[in-house]
Amino acid sequence: MARSKTPHSLKVVAGTDRPDRKPDEGADLPLVDKVPSAPTWLPNAHAKKEFQRLAGILHANRLLTEPGLMALGHLCALHGKLVQLWAAGEAPSGHLLSQYRNLINDFGLTPVSQGKVKPGAGADNSGNKFATNGKRGA
Repeated sequence: MARSKTPHSLKVVAGTDRPDRKPDEGADLPLVDKVPSAPTWLPNAHAKKEFQRLAGILHANRLLTEPGLMALGHLCALHGKLVQLWAAGEAPSGHLLSQYRNLINDFGLTPVSQGKVKPGAGADNSGNKFATNGKRGA
């Protein structure tokens, strides 16, 4: 059985991180300056309300990027469809639920996926008074 990879943050805390093995930071996509209004193509009021709710949360956490707006729209459209099905007393298919789960994980909206999503560039990390950037105190 293969060993699981130790997260980079734990290596930093333990002092065992190495500069030659830094994790890939990914693309630096442009953040959205303000919370956008819901797209007109969303299918119902449930979808539009969910878009406004999630866009505000994601924007406040510096996770809403220009390219991510389309995926957020699809997530909210799917949410609206699921709400309609449940309100009509019908059960959504496993495929719809699976697609929804995948999309909310992509945005870090489940407890497990929250640690996997990193805020966008320029995030304020000055709030950690215990951070020493690898230097030991005297």
